[in-house]
Amino acid sequence: MNAPASVARTLEQLAIQGELPSPKGVALAILELCRREDTTLPEVARVAQADPALCGRLLRLANMASRGGRPVAAVPEAIQHLGLAAVRRLALGFSLVEHCSTGACPGFDYPRFWSHSLLMAVAMQELGSVVQAAAPDELFICGLLARIGRLGLATAYPAEYASLLADAATDDLAQREQERLGVDHNELTAALLLDWGLPKPLVESAMFHQRPDDAGFPPDSRAWRLTHLLHLAARLADLEHIVETERAGYIGKLVELAGSLGLDAETLSALTDQALLLWREWGKLLSVQTADLPAFAEMAEVKDVAATPLAAAHPLRILLVEGNIALRLPLEKLLEREGGNAVLSAGEGKLALALALQDLPQVVIVDRYLPGMDGLEFCRALRATEWGRTLYVLMMTTQVAEGALNELFDAGADDYLLKPVTARDLRVRLRAAERHVRLQMDCAEDRARLRRLTAELAIANRRLEHAALTDSLTELPNRRAAMTLLEQAWCAATRAGHSLAAMMIDIDHFKRINDAYGHATGDSVLREVAQALRATTRREDSVCRVGGEEFLVVCPDTDLKATLHFADRLRGAVQSLRIETGRGIERITISVGVAGREADMTGMEALVAAADKALYAAKHAGRNRTCLSAKGKVLCGNS
Repeated sequence: MNAPASVARTLEQLAIQGELPSPKGVALAILELCRREDTTLPEVARVAQADPALCGRLLRLANMASRGGRPVAAVPEAIQHLGLAAVRRLALGFSLVEHCSTGACPGFDYPRFWSHSLLMAVAMQELGSVVQAAAPDELFICGLLARIGRLGLATAYPAEYASLLADAATDDLAQREQERLGVDHNELTAALLLDWGLPKPLVESAMFHQRPDDAGFPPDSRAWRLTHLLHLAARLADLEHIVETERAGYIGKLVELAGSLGLDAETLSALTDQALLLWREWGKLLSVQTADLPAFAEMAEVKDVAATPLAAAHPLRILLVEGNIALRLPLEKLLEREGGNAVLSAGEGKLALALALQDLPQVVIVDRYLPGMDGLEFCRALRATEWGRTLYVLMMTTQVAEGALNELFDAGADDYLLKPVTARDLRVRLRAAERHVRLQMDCAEDRARLRRLTAELAIANRRLEHAALTDSLTELPNRRAAMTLLEQAWCAATRAGHSLAAMMIDIDHFKRINDAYGHATGDSVLREVAQALRATTRREDSVCRVGGEEFLVVCPDTDLKATLHFADRLRGAVQSLRIETGRGIERITISVGVAGREADMTGMEALVAAADKALYAAKHAGRNRTCLSAKGKVLCGNS
């Protein structure tokens, strides 16, 4: 296994000579304000309210994050709900969409760039609701800005980049960028995201998402999941530009990719449909063009070229390339008569190459000598593509000398036909071609079957992993998963210098409930409390069951004051429950211990110990209350 790759060079090391995309107006003011250590939520709210469009977008995201809870109607509340770091990132992204929707690079499709980026953003957010890798706002901004380096190169080098995009000599865009500009879009993306203060895991996932296996991240690590999640989101966003006849085959590849992340086809279908709906809604909000794509299931049912009635009715799809029309027409009729083949024909190489890429023949019969691009050049151009290497190529020639035939085979021909072509020779050569095509189809079916089996195995493994990390009664993460989630949050907070809080929660007098009403009622209480906690917390918070009646809530990027208010909301949500016991209604209360990450804490265990200490104090003080542990002291509020 390779060691994990590092992030790209900084902007200073890249030495970009031209102007780069940058936030403007209110977004720039928010970014500058958030760089100060003493910045408060009200200050950020006052600045944000100067931009009504930004306010609307923040309110929308805050309500999406609330998962159907109480609606967020005020900008200060939205900012408190999202957190300063999220507001800063989102203001940055929305500003870039607004101010970089056009530019000076004539070869760069700005509307298409933002349409694709926006679909990546919502796809990341939806996929991330199932594959836990980061907070929703982080996933959204990661998808939105994952390809910002392309926009950066188009902005800094408009003329040079337009020329580079027009040159289709190789499919490797990053390689062409390195050769001509000394930097590629992946490196520039990483450098810009680092400069704008995005967390390192998001930067690394953006840098390596096009070829995630090259990153060398440990399998199933958070970095691995985040990078592969972004890769899948990018491939989903490509659906906008996949021709209808090729969507079914393309979706098969998407299902395979999703399987490696533990998503089955049904889940992928539902998440994609929701992402497409949000894409169109966000497109209206941000004035970004979107397409009216059909539902995932409908796209999956579209038949590709190989399965159309025309192809099914004819044994072979043949492209005939012959410059002499007097020879081409009789040969075309002969090919159609010999087995009822579907035949396309062309008189010169460039037109034939375009036809081949458009209609995807199975067999190509080409003359050695053609006007313009000759048969050898045409054959080499075909073999340079991955699809072209699967074709069966017959080259017609008048020369059978060893040197002339070697030249044909070196160019990529599978066999030759001696001119003038006879029906007997053609029939013999087509039998070999049919065998080749049949083997190709068998191999394709075997690969598809193997992909399905691999996806099913990955899904089964994910389900086993989910079962190992999930409390079967409440469907919350169990203690083992809780420690992993807390460790990830601790590392992220340490790396970014953000706050981190934790709550230990205990159901009051739970033993009395079990003794009085039986374990079935006790289980019902645990499920109801778990559901109330999960419904009241934010999407980025983690609620886990860590003991019999004990729960742990991990609150990233949340200060102690906000956490105390949050804890009281949780107590209120649980206290409003009414549990039917069979002998009347039982009211439930909880005790909560709160602690925050402090500079002298040696690790996450110290944070848990502090929250546990506060919980013990809450129970000792009479239960149904919140206590705070800070700097070695414990303070308790009223019930």
